[in-house]
Amino acid sequence: MAKVNVSLDADLVVEVMVLTGVGNPQDAVELVVRDYIERGHRTEARTATRDEALRTVDIKPRDVEG
Repeated sequence: MAKVNVSLDADLVVEVMVLTGVGNPQDAVELVVRDYIERGHRTEARTATRDEALRTVDIKPRDVEG
């Protein structure tokens, strides 16, 4: 896999390290990015399931009153 170097504010990286409990800045930031991506995939899966369920609902036509 290709590697990318990114410059980040030191305070931001320290905050990520504290929140994740990881002592290595590279690992801490990578953990946060991977978690963000996984959450996105879970959200997509939930919304796709809900959308699919809405599409499969059979709607009976209304009786015409008059």
